[in-house]
Amino acid sequence: MAFSLPLVPTKLAAWLIAAFAPLALVIGAVSPELWIIAPVAAVALIALVVIDGLMAGGVREWQVVAPADTEVGQPCALDVHARFAGRMVGRPRAALEFDPRLGEAGKAVLGLLPDADTATHSGTTEVRPERRGTGDISRAWLRWSGPLGLGARQSVKTLDTQVRIWPDLSPVRSRELQTFLRNAQTGLIARRIRGEGTQFEALSEYEPGMDRRRIDWKASARHNHLYARENESERNNQIVFAFDCGQAMCEPVDGLPRIDRAVSAALTCSYVALKGGDKVSLFGFAQRPQVMTPFVADSRAFHRLQSAAAGLDYEPVEPNFTLALATLTSKLKRRSLIVLFSDFTDPTAAEMMIESIGRLVNKHLVLFVTIADSELESFIEEEPGDVATLARSVTADTLLHQRQIVLQRLRRMGVDVIEAPYRQIGYRLIDKYFLIKNSEAIG
Repeated sequence: MAFSLPLVPTKLAAWLIAAFAPLALVIGAVSPELWIIAPVAAVALIALVVIDGLMAGGVREWQVVAPADTEVGQPCALDVHARFAGRMVGRPRAALEFDPRLGEAGKAVLGLLPDADTATHSGTTEVRPERRGTGDISRAWLRWSGPLGLGARQSVKTLDTQVRIWPDLSPVRSRELQTFLRNAQTGLIARRIRGEGTQFEALSEYEPGMDRRRIDWKASARHNHLYARENESERNNQIVFAFDCGQAMCEPVDGLPRIDRAVSAALTCSYVALKGGDKVSLFGFAQRPQVMTPFVADSRAFHRLQSAAAGLDYEPVEPNFTLALATLTSKLKRRSLIVLFSDFTDPTAAEMMIESIGRLVNKHLVLFVTIADSELESFIEEEPGDVATLARSVTADTLLHQRQIVLQRLRRMGVDVIEAPYRQIGYRLIDKYFLIKNSEAIG
């Protein structure tokens, strides 16, 4: 639905009218007999505004074009196209109102440029979605002025445009990862993987640097030479990526919530795991479980994991680790690798998490992943120029020390821990996955 305003003055016209007021006072004070000049000039200016607006003409048609899908943190282009009835259109501009998920301010202003070939005016603005979900573009304004820039016409349109915001999959599409998958043993070429695992494949001569536990002493005694066993790597392992969607994970890191950074890293590793023949599931929780997907075993079904990850909601509450991890344990029928993405602010808040993970370690292999707190590190490195800065630095150092204590407690329980900046966490996770897989620690 759209409607147009007949005529509106431009900013230039408003400034001219404001400038005439003190000028009229000066004329009236200096030469009272010339007072008639002020109202005549005002009427003339108003007439110019009306004439200029009429010369601008109307708009025949205009539309806002937005993509149906985009990814969180990635640029998203919003286009406006307009075709005007008049030929003397000057400086058309458009404004858009949309869901704050699509951008920080929830609004955008853009200028439209003429296209001689199509006789239209077009403009583009770029937004970066900050949260997953569905972002609505609700209203749009189009304003264009006449050749003098004094009078303008305006059209307002109510929109019902929706943009679905998906998790960021740019690491999955990256050239580095695709090259790695083509060359990796567990890549796209089907082959028997030898050298690791538990299922016997063949014997090979022992060479310096090999694990001495692989030496087959019976075969070596028969041949009077050292031989090592080569086993076929096992596949079909179960991997669960569990996400804490609570308050700490909703905090932003470089403009995006921690949970979105975690989802991007997990989906990247999930894609690698599916290519390696393993099965992947996603589990999300806050005060209660949100999402628990069936295990996906084929990379062609990767979109199911992407859709499930898009449904993970942001909940600014403390997570219930006891309920969530107990629910997860009850649904797993065999030993699995559980990759838990979470964060904490102090040891007291992490106590329930530690107890729940301790019960999980008894049956499964647990990998705890957390994003390094770069803000605390920057406070510590800040030059203490005053008392406030010094106090902030000391507090940050204390919090970081407490954080390391919690992570050390997890390591002593037998939990593998990854703590890295968000840019590195996906690749660190893939490296750890291959290390665990090749050591046959899951099955």
